[in-house]
Amino acid sequence: MKTREVLILQGDGIGPEVCHEAKKVLEHINDTKDLGITISESAVGGCAFEEFGSPLPEKTLKLAQRSDAILLGAVGGPSWDNLDYDLRPERALLGLRSELDLFANLRPAILSKYLSDSSSLKPEKVLDLDMLIVRELTGGIYFGEPRGRSDTNESAFNTMVYSKNEIERIGRVAFEAAQKRNKKLCSVDKANVLEVSVLWREVISDLANEYPDVHLSHMLVDNAAMQLVREPKQFDVIVTGNLFGDILSDIAAMLTGSIGMLPSASLNSKNQGLYEPVHGSAPDIAGKGLANPIAAILSVAMMLKYSFSLNEASSDIEGAIQEVLSAGYITHDLEGNNNKKLSTSEMGNKIIEKLI
Repeated sequence: MKTREVLILQGDGIGPEVCHEAKKVLEHINDTKDLGITISESAVGGCAFEEFGSPLPEKTLKLAQRSDAILLGAVGGPSWDNLDYDLRPERALLGLRSELDLFANLRPAILSKYLSDSSSLKPEKVLDLDMLIVRELTGGIYFGEPRGRSDTNESAFNTMVYSKNEIERIGRVAFEAAQKRNKKLCSVDKANVLEVSVLWREVISDLANEYPDVHLSHMLVDNAAMQLVREPKQFDVIVTGNLFGDILSDIAAMLTGSIGMLPSASLNSKNQGLYEPVHGSAPDIAGKGLANPIAAILSVAMMLKYSFSLNEASSDIEGAIQEVLSAGYITHDLEGNNNKKLSTSEMGNKIIEKLI
């Protein structure tokens, strides 16, 4: 059996807590199903800066490059807000994405039927919500050059750049995802004011000719943001650029009741992936046992599916989570019976119970 190498990067804030529970689940299913997974760990983010003077130490990057998949908790926090741009914890994320060419970010927004009361929208608006946002992750304004400040420090600038090839490859990921779902794709841009978005729309439209079974529509990003909170179930798969995807996926996250419920996958062309919960480091609740580990655990399920093609093991984890929720067990970020609110570690243990 081929050894599957997984690197865990706990990061900052609640990252270590949610990663601990996700690791427990991964170790359990690895042992019971003999999946051949080996696990290593390394430092990243603010804690790595404190120890090594860099948010992405060379040792961590080398481990990441040779791993088949990476599980990351969260990075950042107010302790490092005043660092120079290149030393901030968030630069570790951008560095990993760039160095590993993790260009395709998959962010599902699925509402469990047991959590409809936790959504910020009326239950009938979100019942059976199941959508996927495909975000381009290594281009756009976060990586565009030039960027910086003027010599007088009176202005700052960033550059949004996309090439035809970058748009085509993320477009193919989105079209293929739509083919496996409901054959419906919405491309989101700002083509009424941005030249980059005009090119984006042209390339995606041309690509649609190769996928005649998929219905393609286009929507401006401001309208898409409004439609997500007006009629979210009109969407199935959304494809968009780096900046717009960052914003829209967080909006979609709250439709599901809590940002603590949503995983994500960032993949390169070899299906090497970085898997992480959508939520941030939440330093205000770190160490209190209040963090929801489900997004991190679901990130493990995505890892098993997308990087290792272990669909049965992935489904087992998803099913165990649904069993726990159906029994009324929740974490402190969710709405429900206070008598069944679990701590971070209790939720992890309860999910493992359902896996046995």
